[in-house]
Amino acid sequence: MGFGDRLSQAVKNRKNAVCVGIDPRLNQLPSGLREGIHDEQGAADAFLTFSKMIIDVVAPLVPVVKPQSAFFEELGPLGVVALREVNRYATSKGLLVILDGKRNDIGSTATAYARAYLGQSSPFGADALTVSPFLGADSLEPFVDRCVEADAGIFVLVKTSNPGSGFMQDRVVDGSTISERIADLVQEKSLATASSPDAYGSIGCVVGATYPEQLAAMRMRMPNSWILIPGYGAQGGGASDVVHGFDENGLGALVNSSRGIIFAHENPKYGSFNDWQRAVEEATKDMILELGS
Repeated sequence: MGFGDRLSQAVKNRKNAVCVGIDPRLNQLPSGLREGIHDEQGAADAFLTFSKMIIDVVAPLVPVVKPQSAFFEELGPLGVVALREVNRYATSKGLLVILDGKRNDIGSTATAYARAYLGQSSPFGADALTVSPFLGADSLEPFVDRCVEADAGIFVLVKTSNPGSGFMQDRVVDGSTISERIADLVQEKSLATASSPDAYGSIGCVVGATYPEQLAAMRMRMPNSWILIPGYGAQGGGASDVVHGFDENGLGALVNSSRGIIFAHENPKYGSFNDWQRAVEEATKDMILELGS
């Protein structure tokens, strides 16, 4: 079963499209986890413990988690080892893993990235990887090939949620914006990896909740592509914005929340819970309800 079909099944099984981003920041960890940390080893251990405890809470509730590679890489090699263990632990709990690394290069270097990250037999064991398209169409081919080989997926940056994204992504070239040109390429590759003409393929895209009109247009432009939607919650996107990413059957999109869930203990709404994991659970359940309403 290809990644597009596996993701469809996972979303159907959990009856929601919530993706929990795992973005550990040392100064925001619950107090009991950040005390007594004096070096990179202590920080890496704390990140691993925190991430596993998040996974324990959300695994029965959501289909997907998205570890952010940068926060682990910040700790150097020890953090990278922790990231690998987080991916494996999430897989062992039945979750699909999207590694947010935004990698790419050309030729054999892109192939090396694809083999390092994609597929449960790879060193990092991710089911999918976020990928930058800005080196050109040929730079995506090694990732597409690896997706087919390893039943994995990629999410290509099409329209990102940050305020400055329009500097490049909204530029018009030959009558289309750069985002639209990338979207057409993503749709082509996704259709080619789909199990049927009306199924979702293994080549998805990233479109931010902070641009709902473009999200709606991209849903129509890429009917065979899963859309990973950042920007929900802390960045300002709401349920009324992300609804534009879904198809008529309530499929086709994943909505990511990181800070709003993993650091829910900082939110006064959940501050009454003495157990920070309970705050995570309640925040996750609230998001599921918001998206389902």
